[in-house]
Amino acid sequence: MKIVQADIYGIHLPLKSPFVISYSSYDYMPSIILRLKTDEGLVGYGEAVPDEHVTGETFFGVINILKHHLLPAIMGQNPFSIEQIHHILDQAIYANPSAKAAIDIACYDLMGKFLSQPVYQLIGGAVHESLTFPAVLSIDDPDVMAQKAKKAITEGYLYLKLKLGRDPQEDVERVKAIRQAIGDKVTICIDINQGWVNYSQAIQAIEQLTSYHVAWVEQPIRIQDIDGLAEIKKHTMTPIMADESVHDGYQLLEIIKKQAADRINIKLMKCGGIYPAVHMAKMAEFAGLPCQIGSMVESSIASAAGYHVAKSHRNITHTELTGPLLFSKDIGDLQYTLPYVELTDRAGLGIEVDKQQLHELMITQETIMYSS
Repeated sequence: MKIVQADIYGIHLPLKSPFVISYSSYDYMPSIILRLKTDEGLVGYGEAVPDEHVTGETFFGVINILKHHLLPAIMGQNPFSIEQIHHILDQAIYANPSAKAAIDIACYDLMGKFLSQPVYQLIGGAVHESLTFPAVLSIDDPDVMAQKAKKAITEGYLYLKLKLGRDPQEDVERVKAIRQAIGDKVTICIDINQGWVNYSQAIQAIEQLTSYHVAWVEQPIRIQDIDGLAEIKKHTMTPIMADESVHDGYQLLEIIKKQAADRINIKLMKCGGIYPAVHMAKMAEFAGLPCQIGSMVESSIASAAGYHVAKSHRNITHTELTGPLLFSKDIGDLQYTLPYVELTDRAGLGIEVDKQQLHELMITQETIMYSS
């Protein structure tokens, strides 16, 4: 079996309401859907959702990297040769993790379909019977976020993830308002998305949040400041989760050495797909760091890929892959039944792609053919 054709679809996934985080606001999410076809007629899907603030990639940049560098390099390869494929991708161009993730995810979809097995069976087997997910609340006024939090708990969500980071004092007021609205028993974690500038400002804010029982604080300061994360961890009792600061095994090793985090957020778009995510999860387990699988607000394709990784690894204790719930239109059929995601045992990713919807949302398309 070898890869003989690749179709790239650049699409815009419309959001039900703006997604607001510390560094940007989105009305839609730009996504690149990859369709790989083999000489045996099998089709596998992957996805790239770049973020210039995190992965350093752009929408059209990823399309061009796939078209001119990565896909020509892996044409003719057997999708089962995933170690070799990643070596080829890394030799072709440095970084560009979401572009590489699209190829990796499509290869795993092909492997699963060839063997008539779900992806999670190929990477460890099912160790979690069920997977939950939080209600993710965008930055807004304290009273608005409090009302949204109450509504989410009423709907059946078990815990909340709050997007914060515009101003530390205002963020404290947001958490206070939400706690007053939902009580002390519901788990709250907060994601600052690098918004608190430096470690001293972050330490002060976390101290003020102590009485509101925050489960963990995710990426409070800028991406490069691992020493600052270590200082925050040293001077606070609230657990610290590294997200933007940990893309790959090299950065994870630095975080482990400097004791800069209590847990990490693995994203397939940051690390390059399923294969490196599995390695990072095991590396973190050896270091005693629980993991979360997160996302860049992705469609059913990449969201399902992340859930397959989570389902097959005991050290992945939380997931946050809620993109399909935020879109008014999606291209796949990943099912959520609060408070659980319904990951099926269908072959590959287990996702049926709506080709009509894919073409309706398409902005641009490219095709690459294998030439022996």
